Amino acid sequence: MMLAVYRKLLRLYPAEHRELFGEEMMAVLREESDDHAKKKLLARGRFFAREITGLVNGALHEHFRAWVEIQDGLSFATGRFNMRNGFRFPKTTIVFMTLILACVVTAIKKGEDIAASVPNVDPPLPVHIQPVHSILLGGLPLFFAFFYAAGLIGWAIMFALRRSGTHRLDNMSAGQK
Repeated sequence: MMLAVYRKLLRLYPAEHRELFGEEMMAVLREESDDHAKKKLLARGRFFAREITGLVNGALHEHFRAWVEIQDGLSFATGRFNMRNGFRFPKTTIVFMTLILACVVTAIKKGEDIAASVPNVDPPLPVHIQPVHSILLGGLPLFFAFFYAAGLIGWAIMFALRRSGTHRLDNMSAGQK
């Protein structure tokens, strides 16, 4: 009975989403309902309520996403960063772009300060500008080198343990796929 109700409620999702994920969602529900079949009525009722609530919330989210036309990208409206089919934009890019923007704004501000400190006389007087040592520029390459090394070490460990997503999919049997 629950599978029939769930299948009907899947129609709440947009057609494109149903085509892509409908059968997979039904398969997961079948597995979960088989696990809960021998449990008490109260536990099955909670399971049923949780799944139906999740399905309705997911359908509303997908319709909202389609309504605001956030396609294959960052969902700023919901405050989440989701990976979707065909979406290849690393989350760290946002951090680096913000860091670059901060550096550019700081450089512009320093340039304006220097321009304001030079007297505005005709003919211009030669002005000796003292060099300023930046702490940011000294630590930035070290910052990038540290995180690059950490990522490289993480990749090497995952490769050595053969736990990356590609290897896990290769090791799955046809029945699990």
